[in-house]
Amino acid sequence: MSVFASLVERLADLLQPLFGASAAAAAIVLFTALVRLLVHPLSRAAARGQKARAELQPRIAELRRKHAKNPERLQRAVLELHAEEKVSPLSGCLPSLCQLPAFFLLYHLFSSSTIGGEANELLSHRLLAAPLGGRWSDALGDGGLLGGAGVVYVTLFAVVAGVAAFNYRLTKRSMAERPVLPAGDGEAVPGMGAITKVMPFMSFFTLVTVAVVPLAAALYVVTSTTWSAVERAVLHR
Repeated sequence: MSVFASLVERLADLLQPLFGASAAAAAIVLFTALVRLLVHPLSRAAARGQKARAELQPRIAELRRKHAKNPERLQRAVLELHAEEKVSPLSGCLPSLCQLPAFFLLYHLFSSSTIGGEANELLSHRLLAAPLGGRWSDALGDGGLLGGAGVVYVTLFAVVAGVAAFNYRLTKRSMAERPVLPAGDGEAVPGMGAITKVMPFMSFFTLVTVAVVPLAAALYVVTSTTWSAVERAVLHR
């Protein structure tokens, strides 16, 4: 924690001439961009994997029809098919999993009043009028929606909503272009209908995260989500 706090402080010092009192917030955005650059090769691999899995759908549907009465044999056959084609069913999760440590570091860093037995000086930093260690509930109690901190959060919510709407359109278009084939004999895969309906709305759940975590962690989420939307549009075009 102390090492990570020093890193954020150093980045803030470098950005101080450009961003003034909001230098620490800019440092968090820069840190998020660096994390996403490191994870980008995994994102490219995940995009290739998604395309490969989509191409395997007809063969998987045939396996479901062939082994409809033997779930264990079906599972083995699907795993063997993925291994044969060198496609990992979990590759799409890797970019998100690799980012979790960075998110939790920021969360704990800006939730702790002390670091290494000393006062956490990072909590004194702000994004305009909003403290980086504060939350949405704090902003509502300090001036409400039209207060300085409230306006910062409203802006973040607007950005997240815009990105979520963009992802919603991308997901709907992707699902229309690559529909999930039925299991066989025209029957849908159990539970797939509900997943298909909910999936386009998943991006909007980010609004809840932004509302409940410290502002510093919310900045990470907003920056990473925006990066993901742009990256997805480029990689899946």
